[in-house]
This record gives sequence, C-alpha cells and structure tokens, in this order.
Amino acid sequence: MAQNKIDTLTLKKMFIAGANKLLENKQLIDSLNVFPVPDGDTGTNMSLTITSAAREVIKNKTAKVDDLMNSAASGSLRGARGNSGVILSQLIRGFSKGLDSTGEADVKALAIASKNAVKTAYKAVMKPKEGTILTVARVCAECSVHLAKDPKYSEDIEAYLKEIITEGHKILAQTKEMLPVLKQADVVDAGGMGLMFILEGALHGLTSNEDIAFSEDADVSPAPAPVPEQNFSALSSVETADIKFGYCTEFFINLEKGNDRLVPEFKTFLNTLGDSIVVVNDETFVKVHVHTNHPGRVLERALEMGTLTGMKIDNMREQHTNKIDFGAEGAAAKADATPAPQNSEPKETAFISVLTGSGLAEVFTNLGADKLIEGGQTMNPSTEDILNAIQEVNAKNVIVLPNNSNIILAAQQAANLTEDKNVFVVPTKTIPEGIGALLNYSADDDIESNIENITEAISSIKTGLVTYAIRDTVFGDKEIKSGNILCMLDGEIVIVDESVEEGTKKLLDMAITDDNDIVSIYYGEDVNEEDAQKILEYAEENFEDCEFELLSGKQPLYYYIISIE
Repeated sequence: MAQNKIDTLTLKKMFIAGANKLLENKQLIDSLNVFPVPDGDTGTNMSLTITSAAREVIKNKTAKVDDLMNSAASGSLRGARGNSGVILSQLIRGFSKGLDSTGEADVKALAIASKNAVKTAYKAVMKPKEGTILTVARVCAECSVHLAKDPKYSEDIEAYLKEIITEGHKILAQTKEMLPVLKQADVVDAGGMGLMFILEGALHGLTSNEDIAFSEDADVSPAPAPVPEQNFSALSSVETADIKFGYCTEFFINLEKGNDRLVPEFKTFLNTLGDSIVVVNDETFVKVHVHTNHPGRVLERALEMGTLTGMKIDNMREQHTNKIDFGAEGAAAKADATPAPQNSEPKETAFISVLTGSGLAEVFTNLGADKLIEGGQTMNPSTEDILNAIQEVNAKNVIVLPNNSNIILAAQQAANLTEDKNVFVVPTKTIPEGIGALLNYSADDDIESNIENITEAISSIKTGLVTYAIRDTVFGDKEIKSGNILCMLDGEIVIVDESVEEGTKKLLDMAITDDNDIVSIYYGEDVNEEDAQKILEYAEENFEDCEFELLSGKQPLYYYIISIE
C-alpha cells in the first residue's frame, strides 16, 4: 500500500539517511572543484553543515515535523561553512518554516515546504547564479509543486520523491552548460550534486525497514585552530583578582514555541548577574554568552524558555593562570578556551579577520586586527565560529574581513544573527584585500564613511597567488598536470609552469603595470628566505618605479601571495 504521509520518526530517519549519503560521497563532491587548486571543498563544507544539523535532529524527541526540522535548521545555521554550506542551511531553514505544526506531512505540505526552502535560499545570496545548487533546488521544488497536484504522486510519497530525484539529476546534468567554468572543467555543479545525494539518501530512509544510525565521519571536523602567541602577550599584566565575574558561560536554548518573546526579559535578567553579555536568536534558538559568578542561576532561568544544548562553563581565573604559565604552547593546547575578560568600556570599532599562517597573523595584529579566526582555503570557518568571534570582541561596531570568497556568506549569516552590535562584513576575497582594509581604516571617521572608504580602496588591489595543481585537467587553453605550478591573478589561472621561481617571475611581469606603486610579497611556509630573496631581487631590478616589501607569511598552500596596489 502506497504511503501518503510521513510522520516525525520517518522524517528523522530520512534526514539522517540523507546526511549519511552526503558524508559517504563528500570526497567525490570535493573532486568536482572547478579550479585544480587546493580549495574550500564543497563536499567537506556541506558535510560539516549537515553533520551539525543531524546532531540536533538526533537529540530532538519532538512529535511534530516542524519542530524536528527547526532543530535541523538551527544546527545547520550554526555549523554552516562555505557558500555551499550556507545555502544548504538556508534550504533547511526555509523548509522547516514551510511546514505546519503537525505530527505528519503529506505531499502537499512537503511541496509548500520545498517552495519556501528555495525562496529562503535565493534571498540569502546577493547575486544568485543559475547552474548552481540553487538551480537544482529550484527545479526540484517546482517539480514538487507540480506533482502535488497529480493524484498519482500526491497519494504516494515514494513515487513523488523518486520523480523529484529524476528531475533533479536532469537539471544537474545541465548545469555543465549553464556556467562557462563548469563547461571548461567538464564537471557538473558540486553543490547541486551534494543536494542530490541528500535526496537519494532521504529516499533510502523512507523505503528502508531497518533502523538507520548516523554514520558521522570522524575526519569531517577540522582540527582545532592554533592561537597566535600575540593573543596572550598582554595577559600577564592582568591579576586574577581583577576578574569580577569568574565563569564564562555559553550555551544554546532551543526555544519552545512562542518563547522568543521572552528573550528581551532574559537579557535584562542577565544584566543583573554579569557582564560581557551577548544574546543572539532567531525564532527557534538562542545563543547565550555571559560572564557571571552564578552560572547555575543563568541556566535555571534559561530552562524556563526551552531545552539547553552546547553548554560550556569555564573558570576564567584558572584559564588566565594557565595561559600565563604555559604561554603560546599552552594556548594552542587550549585553543577552544574562552579569551581573557573584556574591558568594561567597549571600543568604538573592532576588526575580525580570517586567515592562516603565523606570519600573516602577526601582520594583521600589528595593523590593528582585534580577533583572528584560523581559516581560509580548505578550512572555511563556520557561521558559529564567526559568531563566537563577534561576541568575544568588546566593541560597538565590528568589521569582519573574510579574506576568501567562500567565507563571505557565512560571515553575513553571523552578522544577521547578531543583535547587540553593529556588524559590517567587508567582502574581502583575498589576504591583500584584508590588509588593504585595515590600512584604509581611519579612527577619525564614522563607521559608515569607513566602510565606504575601505570598500572603494580594496577594489583597486590586485592579488597574485602562486600555488600548485592537485589534479590533471584542461582549463580553457591551458593543459594542467597534477603538481604543476599555477599562478593566478585576481582569481584567474594565468600561468602554468614547472618552477615556482620562474612562474612567480612571469606573474610579476604580467601583473605589475605603470599604474602600480606598492607591491608586497608574502612567502609561504614551503618557501625558504633565500628563494624569496631571489624573487625580491628580480622584482626590484625589473620594476624600478615600484616600492617592494618582502614578508614571511608562513601561509600553507600558497608559495606566494602578492599584493599589487
């Protein structure tokens, strides 16, 4: 007998099966990367995102389908990484908002939810491109709405889902013709393929008579981010007796329906118990951070609003002592520890920057970055990582510098979740643009003028990158072999060479023009100083009108990062 509705347990089973299917195929999705360079890895980012969602789904004991998907939405939003992960989180969020508060969902309800999922995801992207995961999701939703009107499918969820998957694969195959970069690389869209794996897994969950356990990949979570030594250089001057509120208390509240109205009152209550208070929320969950001497009272009050997850209570006095005793080595071992207490008076504007490489960390810190998030290519930070950093800086205005095009969406989502501070995401796509943003900030100007000036300034910065190919491919008119040296200018592969030195020289020849005055060269962890000096000498001999500086960025993946202004 055909099944015409799914209950909450079946939906949970389908979601977990979909997550499993995605995780099983994440390396295949990663391999569809258009550029043959170490990249942000669509499969990994989507897997990290759906893993965060699946953890919440597993814990949820609700009898209502919308509550179950609300927990998935909250988990995916916090864990979203990279553009593909953020879009996936928005699809899940929109789907959850489109469901009725019932214990079952029929085809009509699923169609409405699917339509709302696509609407939400498209709204989250400033300039949606066709030929991406958005296109695949939209066509699947349109098919869903059409099938809901046909009795053949409206009374048979299995047949309905099979037909959607068929149409999804058809449009996925067409993505290769929609975007020139996909056609050049002869691949379909990686995010769209990831979505299809989720739907295929969901179908397996629907039809399987066996229990399905979440097969979380132990390697899916990135290693803890190292903390630069300079973050702790000023701590020795702080006495533990000066820490007024000793316990850093963080947790999430999964709100019971309607309890979002209690959030303002909860904030007022927290003000009576501590400081460094940050409370951000949507309709389904609240992220709480507070320094207090009474964490138990905070948790008891929060329980009146819903269930609690992700609880972390740290003794800051003890942490402070440990950080001084162990220095940077101890700090790296405690990379997830809460930072030292903030000053009571917030500064006007703080900068948060995403980067990797201890040399680059020193550059950004010296230029005024207040908080550094370890991340970049192949290790995109999550929305929650960025949100936590925003909470930790004590400032009225916060400027986030993603320094990577695949991190901008996650940063924007974190900004949208922040209510207590003015958060501005300057869409820096490269490390040189991030440095340019810091250099063009003026404490004498208001925040709006600064954002305008910074955005204009970074538009004139050219970025050169020297890296290596991770696979054989043909890209445009260039035949690329695994291990080749790839030189990129503003995101385009312009030179393929066998030698790092020769390729870098050719890149300088191409990139530097009569209009350029300043060129900064940051050499990576795989380049020794002697080889880097050869590049500097070549540049100074051949471009006498330019001012050059050479710095050790110690960044992975890129032999050289070159800023040209």
